[in-house]
Amino acid sequence: MWVTSVSSLLAALALLHPALATKHDKIPSRPNVVPGPYNAGNASLPSPPRDKDRYCHVKQGCHAGRDDAPYILKALQECNNGGTVVFDKSYQIGSPLDLRFLKHIDLVITGDISFDDSDVYYWQNNSFKYTFQNQSVFWKIGGEDVNIYGDLTLEEGKSVIDGRGEAYWKAIQTDKALLRPMLFAIDGLKGGTMSNLRMRNPPNWFNVIANSSDIIISNMDLRAESLNGTKIANSDGWDTYRSDRVVIQDSYIHNTDDCVSFKPNSTNIVIQNLECIGSHGISIGSIGQYPNETDIVENLYIYNISMTNASDFARIKVWPGVQTNFQTNLAGGGGTGYVRNVTYDLLHSINNDRAITITQCYGQSNKTLCNEYPANLTIEDVTMKNIYGTTSAKLDPEAGTLVCSAPDRCNNIRVENITVKVPSGEPPVYECRNMENDLLKLTCIAESDENRDTSQG
Repeated sequence: MWVTSVSSLLAALALLHPALATKHDKIPSRPNVVPGPYNAGNASLPSPPRDKDRYCHVKQGCHAGRDDAPYILKALQECNNGGTVVFDKSYQIGSPLDLRFLKHIDLVITGDISFDDSDVYYWQNNSFKYTFQNQSVFWKIGGEDVNIYGDLTLEEGKSVIDGRGEAYWKAIQTDKALLRPMLFAIDGLKGGTMSNLRMRNPPNWFNVIANSSDIIISNMDLRAESLNGTKIANSDGWDTYRSDRVVIQDSYIHNTDDCVSFKPNSTNIVIQNLECIGSHGISIGSIGQYPNETDIVENLYIYNISMTNASDFARIKVWPGVQTNFQTNLAGGGGTGYVRNVTYDLLHSINNDRAITITQCYGQSNKTLCNEYPANLTIEDVTMKNIYGTTSAKLDPEAGTLVCSAPDRCNNIRVENITVKVPSGEPPVYECRNMENDLLKLTCIAESDENRDTSQG
């Protein structure tokens, strides 16, 4: 038998002499990431095996305060179109990386990647900007057929992407206008997976999936944890934006804002088998923020979610029909569009303030204004079912709120098989307004003036 390549020769020799095995043998194989039990259309696009002879190991700088971004860029350029890039050391990124040129490539992270936090204003000035909600990001990964994965069997500190968010959380205490980058952006990617990675301490959101399609995220471990008691700012797990056919599944998220949030023009998305702790819920929105813009969120299935110690769980948040100031760098209202064909199914609520939240007065504490200027954006064909567990004592005996700003703004919203309990043991009640109450299999009461949505996201 003839040996036809260097890699095949080395593999054959390694069988006889283990000491000759190459370092490639230690690289974990690409996980077989498939949606389950639900899928989002064509989210699983074919991804052919990579060339066994093309491995690019990312080099590492050798001095303190280094910037390894040029080494990363070089490795990705060399192994693009069929190769595998290996991050097996500790890397620090000190300059922005636009990596939207990738095609048919795997990125394997068994080491760790962090972002230089020595100057938060450098990143405010040099990160990639999004006009939507004044967001920015350290780096963007896009193109076609990209798989990014690590190995969660490795010890803590390996297969990690770390935003070193504490410096930004401290800075924002005195500078509310500071623009803090998101940790990771999948932007302009058609066909890709991300799996088996740890993400830590983003300055802002953990992830945005923008302008992309056919994406599967699986087996991720996300944690935002302050070392010195600093209040953590934002830290959404995943936000989808202008993206179609996305699955996010089988992951753990401990944060302080939305576990998953569907921003404008998120369509055909499945969220399943997540454990979320300390968040603001699985949230549609906020949407309707910008006048003269049309936001569409359609065809969502949210299944088998555990939510603990959160402000909300199943949540829809829409801005009112008039522009309003909310927080520094966050104002809005007056946008058009719709939320349509959404199902929340099998939700386990553990000590959350609200099990269900629907508001069309997001960002505005003046409910009289919201009633005077109803939302321009409609909500229709929504089902929330099989929700069980407990709420916190904060609103007891209230367990949620379902409020539309006018009778014609919501249609066919159904709530079924809700067995959530409140701490007092009293029958749980829900604030309802402008809803079709005969479709709500729960106890509705008149809206309370105290129930106001004030959380950002």
